[in-house]
Amino acid sequence: MKKNHLIIGLIVFAILTRLIPHPPNFAPVTAIALFSAINFNNNLLKFFIPLISLIIFDLMIGFSLINIFVYLSFIVIVLVGNHFKKIKLKSILISSVVFFIISNFGVWIIGYPKTVNGIIMCYTAAIPFFINTILGDLFYSFLLKYTFNISLKLNIIKTNH
Repeated sequence: MKKNHLIIGLIVFAILTRLIPHPPNFAPVTAIALFSAINFNNNLLKFFIPLISLIIFDLMIGFSLINIFVYLSFIVIVLVGNHFKKIKLKSILISSVVFFIISNFGVWIIGYPKTVNGIIMCYTAAIPFFINTILGDLFYSFLLKYTFNISLKLNIIKTNH
């Protein structure tokens, strides 16, 4: 499999998983952002792959102001992947926290009172979603990592970064 097929496959995978029923925030986009940051040398691709996955689906369901914060969080997650250079528990958990902080800051800005109580209410209400975020990020990150590694060993995928 060529690298272009892998890129297209990641984007399609992200879109398809958003179409099937799933718990809120249990999604592969963090895994794809980390994977892209680690496995592609081209900086545009690193950022393009997770963002295009989100944008294509958002074209189908619609955009809102929160999208800006969601996209920003995945830009930062790519930077986390660049820093760690591996998908491991620490990079996944930091990415989950990055998404939680940035996306819910956007939710607070858009829909909560601009007070200390408002921000506390916002982040408190988001805790159940954060649990799903962590679980989805762990599941999909390790799924991508080990599937990719096995595919490399079996010579199914050939990459030349």
